[in-house]
Amino acid sequence: MTQHDPRTVYLRDYTPPAYLVDEVRLTFRLAPHATRVLSEIRFRPNSEATHRDFFLHGEGLELISAHVDGEPVTPELVEGGLRLDAPDAPFTFAAEVEIDPENNTALEGLYRSNGMYCTQCEAEGFRKITYYPDRPDVMASFHVRIESDAPVLLSNGNPGERGEGFAEWSDPWPKPAYLFALVAGDLVAHSDSFTTMSGREVALNLWVREADIDKCAFGMEALKKSMKWDEEVYGREYDLDVFNIVAVDDFNMGAMENKGLNIFNSSAVLASPETATDADFERIEAIIAHEYFHNWTGNRVTCRDWFQLCLKEGLTVFRDQQFTGDMRSHAVKRIDDAMLLRAAQFREDNGPLAHPVRPESFVEINNFYTVTVYEKGAEIVGMLKRLVGEEGYRKALDLYFERHDGQAVTIEDWLKVFEEATGRDLSQFARWYTQAGTPRVHVAEDWSDGRCTLTLRQETPPTPGQPEKQPVVIPVAVGLLNPNGDEVVPTQVLELTEEEQSFAFDGLAARPVPSILRGFSAPVILRQVQTDETRAFLLAHDTDPFNKWEAGRDLARAGLLAMIQDGDGPDAGYIDALGRAVADESLDPAFRARLLALPGEDELAQAIFEAGQAPDPTAIFEAREALRQAIADRLGDVLSRLYDTHQVTGPYSPKAADAGRRALTNAALSLLSLSEGGDRARVQYRTADNMTQQIAALGVLVKLGEGEAELKAFEDQWRHERLVMNKWFGLQVGAARPEAAVGIAEALTRHPDFDWKNPNRFRAVFGALAGNTAGFHEPSGAGYKLLADWLLKLDPLNPQTTARMTQAFSTWKRYDESRKRLIRAELERIFETEGLSRDTSEMVGRMLAD
Repeated sequence: MTQHDPRTVYLRDYTPPAYLVDEVRLTFRLAPHATRVLSEIRFRPNSEATHRDFFLHGEGLELISAHVDGEPVTPELVEGGLRLDAPDAPFTFAAEVEIDPENNTALEGLYRSNGMYCTQCEAEGFRKITYYPDRPDVMASFHVRIESDAPVLLSNGNPGERGEGFAEWSDPWPKPAYLFALVAGDLVAHSDSFTTMSGREVALNLWVREADIDKCAFGMEALKKSMKWDEEVYGREYDLDVFNIVAVDDFNMGAMENKGLNIFNSSAVLASPETATDADFERIEAIIAHEYFHNWTGNRVTCRDWFQLCLKEGLTVFRDQQFTGDMRSHAVKRIDDAMLLRAAQFREDNGPLAHPVRPESFVEINNFYTVTVYEKGAEIVGMLKRLVGEEGYRKALDLYFERHDGQAVTIEDWLKVFEEATGRDLSQFARWYTQAGTPRVHVAEDWSDGRCTLTLRQETPPTPGQPEKQPVVIPVAVGLLNPNGDEVVPTQVLELTEEEQSFAFDGLAARPVPSILRGFSAPVILRQVQTDETRAFLLAHDTDPFNKWEAGRDLARAGLLAMIQDGDGPDAGYIDALGRAVADESLDPAFRARLLALPGEDELAQAIFEAGQAPDPTAIFEAREALRQAIADRLGDVLSRLYDTHQVTGPYSPKAADAGRRALTNAALSLLSLSEGGDRARVQYRTADNMTQQIAALGVLVKLGEGEAELKAFEDQWRHERLVMNKWFGLQVGAARPEAAVGIAEALTRHPDFDWKNPNRFRAVFGALAGNTAGFHEPSGAGYKLLADWLLKLDPLNPQTTARMTQAFSTWKRYDESRKRLIRAELERIFETEGLSRDTSEMVGRMLAD
């Protein structure tokens, strides 16, 4: 696939739509294999258009009839849609089409999942429902009639007339077609209500299958918290009479923000203490908040085109991060966000799939729902807020909503409101949206006569299509500590705008210890020469929680790299410093649990690669296990005390305090088992009254090779709970020894409950295999072949999931020649397969490109 492929879409080629839509009326006559969709669409010429070509998108539709202002017409059916000679005046286009939801295995458009009709229209699924200008800058009000014998019939907006076998819905707020939604099936509702800040009562419903009604309470409370938080923090009030959420088993994404009718992957909304872990509860709370927040940042104000995807997603991710921090712990949330960014987005930025937060082109837009667009997009919003301050940020957001409500906008529109609201020139800052890659910030220190000078230098390595990089605006939060550990210069934000700048701090009595990039103030890689003594000092004394954690992380990383590359033994100094930190009862248990988590195998592989060597996944695995063993042996008493004193008693609660204590005890248990064996884990498994404790104990036993009986018991207990069984499938592969991981994954694909057509179950097995770095990269290449075989099987049915799963191969160029040869052979086998989907072809083609 080259950039000259005729299917490539370029940002530079954007033109306004020839016609706009004022109103859409849809009638659905649902049938499993022969659903009829009748549309009436009121068009008017767009005065800003440069042409009058009338083209409507459509894929997989059987056109029954078409009319213009009531007169029959015969459109020209072309690849991807239809063309028609249309009036240069307002007119109504009507069409009747037939579609086959039952055989729509791609899960785009209207499909049927276990007897339930469901839609997924973002990004370009509406064209699989009826003929329409399926682009986000065409916004209209929708009126929908659903005819079916299903008990529950839902669509966007407010409910209208309903009767035997039909229901009508009306959404008064103009929206693009990607936000259209329909659900019909045998569902029950967990209902509640919310009174908005202006006194309107909104009916809330969480629609699920009857067997799941006991897993809805937490999701409903999360929704109400989200609604209240958005009013208090952003001044945003909900604008319809009803808000519906539906849980769906077969869903490619986590959830979808359709106006007034959010559709969720069941894993992202259903939870009970017995079936969901603390991490599940936190994830559900965040996803519900994210989709609700889209009501304003994505729905009321949407994207002009898909190149602006980060405008809605980056901003909404930042908002859900703020929300989670307010609900739980800002310090721990910032650490978790940074870990995700480094593990996934930095990896993307440093490989063949690197792309700007706002890409310049795409072949298949589904491939740009990436961690770069979402997570780096959120980091850019966070940097903006840091640069303009709390007051400036709120002033800019208020202006953004006031000016652009009901519009489809661009990154330029977004930055302009910040410039007007704060008076800042953001032309250089805008490079964050257009330039791919992760900047490196190099630090040099100088001390002389009471003056500490920090010299910062930035560079960004070349990325595909962008060999030359320009300096970006980097907010670097810095504080200074004196030799006693006291803070002598509190946090201030330095603005690095040039390739190299120096910043001086005067009047200091002694040489300070700098704490740089506090709060992870920018998504960059910090290059700073530090001794282990300095890192241990910061671990003990830094007042910034993120940099306190970072110091421990740096110590662990340096020690592990020395073990891998130089054959050193575990660093006793690091272990002792870690022991002092985790024993400090003044620190949040959740924070201490993060301290006990070592840098991941992939993170270490990337560090070795950047040092100019080919990483050995087996050596990395063995070094981490050796360090874990050394920690267990040296800190046994500390870990045992933590495990015993932080046990949570009483009824289960997912609240942050209890979750933090469970995180700490489970981290301690994982290490203690290396020196004590599995007795504690077996007791915890037998006595656990919640999934967090049960699955943690099971994971420990599986890692020890002692969990066969417990795995069978777990399967017998939970075989009828599909979400729990996803954990069972994934745990066995993820916790397996490297030499056994591929064989276990292959065996699980033969398990009668392995439904490979279900995205959650497929990801449970093969996502876990890709995450077992040493196992996936086992030298024979068996893991590569197994994944490639299954991707080729899945691609004809579900291209979206297939394309996303190909990213397991994205780091292939950093390994040794033997592994590179094996992976390249599998990528070429996939790429050369006849009939390969556009989604997968683009992803693999980009990985293979030189």
